[in-house]
Amino acid sequence: MNSEVDARLPIAQLGTLGLQHVLAMYAGAVAVPLIVGGALKLPPDQLAYLINADLLVSGIATLIQCVGVWRFGIRLPIMQGCTFAAVTPMVMIGTAQGGLPAVYGAVIVSGLLVVAIAPYFAKVVRFFPPLVTGTIITIIGISLLPVAARWAAGGVGSPGFGSPKNIAMAAAVLLLILAIYRFSTGFLSRVAVLAGIAAGTAAAIPLGFTDFSHVGDAALFGISTPFAFGLPTFQATAIISMVIVMLVSMTETTGDFVAVAEMTDSELTPRRLADGLRADGLSTALGGVFNTFPYTAFAQNVGLVGLTKVKSRWVVATAGGILVVLGLIPVLGAVIAAIPQPVLGGAGIAMFGTVAASGIRTLSKADFAQSHNLVIVAVAIGVAAIPIGAPTFYEQFPDWAKIILNSGISTGSLLVIVLNLVFNHARLDQPTR
Repeated sequence: MNSEVDARLPIAQLGTLGLQHVLAMYAGAVAVPLIVGGALKLPPDQLAYLINADLLVSGIATLIQCVGVWRFGIRLPIMQGCTFAAVTPMVMIGTAQGGLPAVYGAVIVSGLLVVAIAPYFAKVVRFFPPLVTGTIITIIGISLLPVAARWAAGGVGSPGFGSPKNIAMAAAVLLLILAIYRFSTGFLSRVAVLAGIAAGTAAAIPLGFTDFSHVGDAALFGISTPFAFGLPTFQATAIISMVIVMLVSMTETTGDFVAVAEMTDSELTPRRLADGLRADGLSTALGGVFNTFPYTAFAQNVGLVGLTKVKSRWVVATAGGILVVLGLIPVLGAVIAAIPQPVLGGAGIAMFGTVAASGIRTLSKADFAQSHNLVIVAVAIGVAAIPIGAPTFYEQFPDWAKIILNSGISTGSLLVIVLNLVFNHARLDQPTR
C-alpha cells in the first residue's frame, strides 16, 4: 500500500482539493453531452437532463475508480468523465441509426465487453517501460494543450474568440497561479489552481466576462432515471463502432493509469490495471442505463495530481462525491458552469503543461544510448501531433478509421507500443526479451 495514496486528509482540505479537481474537469465533463445533444437538436430541457445525468454518473464512476468495489477500481487518484473519442460515432449513430436509444444500446454492450476483456488487455503492462510510458504521458500533455488554448481564447464558437481581453484574463490567471507557487508554501501552494480560478472568476464578473443571473433558473433538485429517452435498441453497426471506440479508450486510459502510477510512486500490476479498466467498463454500461455516455480517465486531472503533488485517492473520491451532488442539484452545477472559459484556460495551460513535463521526466529514465529509442519517441510524438496541428489531415479516410486516427493520444500510444515491440522485443540482432 502507498501511504500517500491512502492518506485521509482533514475534511476541509479534502473538500477544497476535491473542488479543485471538479473545476479542472467540469468544462470537459459537460462538453460531450453538449456536443451530442446539440447535434441531435435536443430541446434545452433534455440537454440539461443529459448534463445532469453525466455529472451524476461521472461522480459514481470516480468513486468506483478511487474507492474500489471488489475487483472494480484501480484505487488511485483517477477522475472519470465522458470520453471525447466517442463523440463522432455517437453523433453518427444518433442522427442516422436510431437516435439516443441506439446510442445507449451500443454503449451498454461495449461497456460490458470492456469488463470481460479487461484482464486480457491488462497483460500488456509489461510492455510499458519508461520509454513507452514517458512518451504516452508527453503525448497526453501535448494533446491537451490546444484545449487549454481554446479555453484561453474564449471557447470555440464564442463571439469574442481570440480577443485580447480573453487572452489577457487567461494570462493573468496563469501568472497568479505561478505567483502562488513561487511565494507560498504548504496548503496554499497545493490549491494554487483553485485560488487562480476563484480570483479570476471574481475579477471576471465586473469586467463582463460572465454573470450568474441564469443560476436562479436552474432546478433545485433532479435525478436521472434509467432509460429516460426510451428502451435501448441494439444495432450491429452501432455496436461495432462503439466497441472500436472503447478499445481506443482503453489504450488512452491505460496511458493515464500509467501516468498517475508514476506520479504517485505506485506499482501498476496487471491485476491493478485490469481492476481499473473493469471499472471503466462498468461505468460505461451504467452510463448507457442512466442516459449518458462512455467513461474514461480524465487526463486534465492527471495533470492536477502532478502539479499539486497531492497523491491521496480520497481527495479525488471527494471530487466524485461533489459531482454526484452537482448531478442531483442542478443549481449548483449552474454556478460552476458560469466560470468563464478564459479563466479555465489560464489554469489549463499550467495543468496540461505539467502532464507533458511529467512525461519528459519519465523519459529521462529511458536508455537513449540506444539510438533507435530516440527514433521511437520522435516518430510516435510526430505522428500524434498530426491531428493536433492539422485536424482535417484524415478527412478522406473511412469513418471507422477516423475514430482512431483523429485522436493523437490513441495513434501515438499505439505507435510507441508497436515500435517498442519491434525494436526492443523482436530484434533480429539480439534475443527476444
